[in-house]
Amino acid sequence: MYGATTIDAHRSACRGLVDVHTHAIDDDLPDLRRAYPHDNWPSVERTGETEAHLLFGGQPYRQIDHRCWSLEVRLSDMDRNGVAVQVLSPIPVTFCYRASAAGAAELASVQNEFFARIVQQHPTRFAALGAVALQDPDRAVDEMRRCMRNRGFLGVEIGTQVGGTTELADPSLDRFFAVAHELGALVLVHPSDQDLPPRVAGLGLGFGAGMPIETALAAAALIAGGALSRRPGVRICLAHGGGALPAIIGRLDKGAIIAGMPVDSPDLPSRLAAQFWCDSMTYSRRTLDAAVEVFGRDHIVFGSDYPFPAMPEPFDDIIADLPVDLRRRICRTNLEEDYGALPRSRTDPLSAAGRD
Repeated sequence: MYGATTIDAHRSACRGLVDVHTHAIDDDLPDLRRAYPHDNWPSVERTGETEAHLLFGGQPYRQIDHRCWSLEVRLSDMDRNGVAVQVLSPIPVTFCYRASAAGAAELASVQNEFFARIVQQHPTRFAALGAVALQDPDRAVDEMRRCMRNRGFLGVEIGTQVGGTTELADPSLDRFFAVAHELGALVLVHPSDQDLPPRVAGLGLGFGAGMPIETALAAAALIAGGALSRRPGVRICLAHGGGALPAIIGRLDKGAIIAGMPVDSPDLPSRLAAQFWCDSMTYSRRTLDAAVEVFGRDHIVFGSDYPFPAMPEPFDDIIADLPVDLRRRICRTNLEEDYGALPRSRTDPLSAAGRD
């Protein structure tokens, strides 16, 4: 049996906002190269007390620091920024959808155990979105169930596509999303720079254009492919303000109408898009306003991308001057009130028994 818990920042040690988009990683990841030598895996190479290299396939991927793994530093930053609760999620390079499903599932399990330990130590300050090996939907379902049996897991984070070959709209993932709905799991869709075309990287536009376009393509495919109609009620949250989807929704509507869809159809893209959630990471008030118009004021949550350079500066940029009720909704009450009860049970770290 799944119990019920609710994110309640009012009862946390610090009054403030709920940050749904943050990343963390264990600085002691397992070495999967021995068991799965033909795949590329992430690893963390400490270079000092507070610094490390995040490697992928043995090659430098990005510089990271102790904010990625140190609770003390995270809590200090949270208090300074007025954050009551952080929702932890994997760094997208660790999805490893192109690698062995068995190895990716092992990595996901280790990451989720890391998140579970953090939540157990500070249950009023942290929650988590787990990792899953989505290239094997059955394994992904097992791991999602395992996560959701534990205190503080709100759902999972996934990429915008699987291994460069499978769209999120593919029927092979219908059961995964059906179980997410069954569990009340929030599914955060986050782009990975590994899925961007070489042209984008060559132009140096991966962050500015590639990621938001990738998110919009994944969302548009979910809309146009009928996946949202097949998966009603699933809470899908699009990272980075929904990417470019708010900017292209009118064109998606027009394309559907040209193809013969009635203007008053419930399947018009702009009507289906209202099922999505998104975070507030837009860096622009006009873009955030567009997201509110597309997704609804009750489907926006605060996100910061902590602890990476993509964080807004100042931390509450864009939301600081919002109308009081909308700001409260984005920062806290959309999760506290509109998300509803979330599955949970034990407060102990994840264990293999949780797969049953």
